[in-house]
Amino acid sequence: MRIQQEKNGVHTISLYVADKPGVLVRVALVFSRRGYNIESLVVSPAREEGYARMTITCSGDEDVFEQIIKQLAKLIDVVSAEDHTSQDMVETEVALMKLAAPMESRTTLLQIAEHYRAKVVDYGSDTIMLRAYGDSKKLDNMMNLLASFDVREVVRSGKIVMARGTAKT
Repeated sequence: MRIQQEKNGVHTISLYVADKPGVLVRVALVFSRRGYNIESLVVSPAREEGYARMTITCSGDEDVFEQIIKQLAKLIDVVSAEDHTSQDMVETEVALMKLAAPMESRTTLLQIAEHYRAKVVDYGSDTIMLRAYGDSKKLDNMMNLLASFDVREVVRSGKIVMARGTAKT
């Protein structure tokens, strides 16, 4: 009996799209129809006026994901769709974290922040707000360490990527 291993993984794609109303909805519908959940989505203006760059992170079956890329590339307002999952790329993400910080735990919180090069952006009488940036794994590790404290709020930007070297994304 052969056991088939599920081919699930995290995928990062970038789309170069026309900057017009409705494009985001049509892109999201492609994922929705295939039962994929978008884990993070970042949209920013492109260098050329009238275009935007979308960076989308999702997870799921590899075969279904290939179909999603093909369907995205066929959309009228999508100029290009590229899977960066196996490419040599630079990725970064930003996180803001608000933590309850009574005086007896501030030293430990500040040591964790220093280790991850997080910056204190707000001191309150009973809270501290940290800003950290780096790859998603780094932020996940930091969040795991901070989980034993009273984490009040977390906001993460979502991953942005750019291919290394002369390759364009």
